[in-house]
Amino acid sequence: MDITATANALLPLLGGKENIASAAHCATRLRLVLVDDSKVDKAAIGKLDGVKGCFSNAGQIQVIFGTGLVNKVHAEFIKAAGVSESSKSEAADIAAKKLNPLQRIARLLSNIFVPIIPAIVASGLLMGLLGMVKTYGWADANSALFVMLDMFSSAAFIILPILIGFTAAREFGGNPYLGATLGGILTHPALTNAWGVAGGFHTMNFFGLEIAMIGYQGTVFPVLLTVWFMSVLEKQLRRVIPNALDLILTPFLTVVISGFVAMLFIGPAGRALGDGISFVLSTLIAHAGWFAGFLFGGLYSAIVITGIHHSFHAVEAGLLGNPKIGVNFLLPIWSMANIAQGGACLAVYFKTRDAKIKAIAVPSAFSAMLGITEAALFGINLRFVKPFLAALAGGALGGAWVVANHVGMNAVGLTAIPGLAIVQANSLLSYIIGLVIAFGSAFTLSLLLKYKTDSE
Repeated sequence: MDITATANALLPLLGGKENIASAAHCATRLRLVLVDDSKVDKAAIGKLDGVKGCFSNAGQIQVIFGTGLVNKVHAEFIKAAGVSESSKSEAADIAAKKLNPLQRIARLLSNIFVPIIPAIVASGLLMGLLGMVKTYGWADANSALFVMLDMFSSAAFIILPILIGFTAAREFGGNPYLGATLGGILTHPALTNAWGVAGGFHTMNFFGLEIAMIGYQGTVFPVLLTVWFMSVLEKQLRRVIPNALDLILTPFLTVVISGFVAMLFIGPAGRALGDGISFVLSTLIAHAGWFAGFLFGGLYSAIVITGIHHSFHAVEAGLLGNPKIGVNFLLPIWSMANIAQGGACLAVYFKTRDAKIKAIAVPSAFSAMLGITEAALFGINLRFVKPFLAALAGGALGGAWVVANHVGMNAVGLTAIPGLAIVQANSLLSYIIGLVIAFGSAFTLSLLLKYKTDSE
């Protein structure tokens, strides 16, 4: 392909130079923030040489080119548009101004939780492996090796408030180390471990108020709300405290005041909020059973289009950290929805006679099988609509299966085939069957439904 020609042809289809507010790229996509999104001709962009798809998401127009090629197109595009190169984060910040309040909250939670997903995945994977070792008797559960590995597997969940405190403070505009300190206060050894409450806990009389000395290990909302309060307080203190005393007084007052507010008010309220959400979801799954999985699995991909799905990380982390639940029963449902997008997308390869669509469909389907659905979702399935509907049906059927068979996961972040690494040992077979149901039903429906590509 002629990269310069493609970059130049892209510009008028985006509304011209004056409509480009920011241009950045990630590993596979050109990420553009425009002044007026209505001027974009997505259909024409999709027909350009080298373009694998074009969609709007999170306030950005994203054009899929693929690994390696996107770098070259981006370099030519910023020359043609006469704009300076923007980083991915800068483009995201500009795009955030175009989001509605609900999308902004979802983006905020995503920015807080995505950085700590590797720690949770590592712990969840180790937890799953140890579960298999214990279930099948491959090693003595009382051996020093097993005990030490068990410590390693639970560490991320025990210090979860510290991890969240750091990333949340950075996102809220506060000092990340003060945020981590507040997370440390909420998990201090002087407090009874949240997982050991059944063995009893003590209270402390604070000027007539009886404070339950229970830790917040594994919780999410108490530290989120506390760090938000801390960040607001820190900013206000910096406005009134003289510069000469700022280094000493601001962090001192921030930690002391926020610590008291956390222990007396925000902590208990946040715990109640998290427990309430977990209770509603677990009750719904318990009573509605397979129908809840059918509903969630069918709707998830539609929610992905809005970007609100990023906020689910907070809920999933709360489920894992809840001593009464301790398992992520939502992620298997999302996995079914994701792999169903891959099945529907792959069917398009066999159905279409358009060489360009065929070239896009296979890598997009493979990506969805690994849990990354944007290319399949926006590049293929939504373009022809009926494959998207087939994927919704596949996700619903797979979701119903995994809920009916009580499939659970030990972490967040991994879905579809990579999700096999964090599935609980006793759920592994049911999870694999669910993947086959979701993928197979979406593939079959997408193959049977009647639709044509533009060229046909």
